[in-house]
Amino acid sequence: MVKPPRVLTIAGSAAGGSAGIQGDIKTFQELDVYGTSVITAIVGRHPITDKNVHPQTIEAIEGQFHTVRQQVGIDAIKVGMLFSEEVIERVTELIMETGVKNLVVDPVMVGKLRSVLLRDDAIDMLRKKLLPQAMIITPNMPEASLLLDGRTIETPEDVRQAAIDLQKQVKTAVLVKGGRLEGPAKDVLCDGTSVTTFEAPRIDTDHTSGAGCSYAAAIAAYIAKGETLHDAVLKAKQFVTTAIEHGFTYTEEVGPTYHAAMRRFGIAHDIKVYE
Repeated sequence: MVKPPRVLTIAGSAAGGSAGIQGDIKTFQELDVYGTSVITAIVGRHPITDKNVHPQTIEAIEGQFHTVRQQVGIDAIKVGMLFSEEVIERVTELIMETGVKNLVVDPVMVGKLRSVLLRDDAIDMLRKKLLPQAMIITPNMPEASLLLDGRTIETPEDVRQAAIDLQKQVKTAVLVKGGRLEGPAKDVLCDGTSVTTFEAPRIDTDHTSGAGCSYAAAIAAYIAKGETLHDAVLKAKQFVTTAIEHGFTYTEEVGPTYHAAMRRFGIAHDIKVYE
């Protein structure tokens, strides 16, 4: 038996099942890699206290990490929600101890339902300590804006320049996701040598919960399977675009992307790629 590559997700647990740890594990399963997890926080709004983020202790995070490392091993890592300065610092140390170079960091800061997923005092720690260790980081437009000290990012040209400037700042590949643009969904990858745009049609839906998490998880999965960074981004965008195309909801609220969509229905749209 050929054993599948091993991909670890370090992120928050999203009770709704579309994002965070749950979305990542679903993505890993669909892309035929073996998924493991370290839960940094439990995200779920309490009906009485209205508290929605329940952080895990450093001890709990360390315990999960060492269990994964000893019992399974790690070929690639995807990092999502870390929430606090203390967690960012310790998780960075743990990752560096492994020597794993296939690191995808999704700098999760604010959820789609406006949950605050990263404390303000942790942004500088994220920028200086964790992001430079990554193979690629995958901020959306608001996250790229925060990392660039509040710069306005509204147009495709803004997205392209943000990717270029962030790459110079953190010295690693940067994919700025343009899902909030008007018109086609354009994501820009800057790896320090070239700047590439990946374009998909705009899909008219509100049901995109988990799209960003799943996109980054798919990139990590494809990298673990030996794809180049460019091809990993392309295939991951095909995966997430198809998942968005078939998104749905069970209630009146924003619903999930459908992680099984590509397996069930095939690739929904071709992705245009250009420099």
